[in-house]
Amino acid sequence: QVQLVESGGGLVQPGGSLRLSCAASGFTFSLYAMSWYRQAPGKERELVAHITSTGGNTNYVDSVKGRFTISRDNAKNTLYLQMNNVKPEDTAVYFCGKSTMSWGTTYDYWGQGTQVTVSS
Repeated sequence: QVQLVESGGGLVQPGGSLRLSCAASGFTFSLYAMSWYRQAPGKERELVAHITSTGGNTNYVDSVKGRFTISRDNAKNTLYLQMNNVKPEDTAVYFCGKSTMSWGTTYDYWGQGTQVTVSS
């Protein structure tokens, strides 16, 4: 069965860095686009970053452009989110999602999420 397991969250100071990972199993990882979403308390889930199946195209929400980088290692079936210069407003639960296609943003599976807290 499809499994997506996020890790790497934690407490980080403003201006610091964190790298999230999403280990995928149960499907052919290299065939599907993937995304990172986040949900802060009292807010709707927000698309943070998206990457196509080959990694050739990426997209970001404006608030993280220039600070976050989404990447993937298809040989390791792992998705990453490098978070630099983090801000308190980045505090949220971060989820990885599996697209139904090689490039689209319709999802059929989600991980359980990893908490990121940005605070001094």
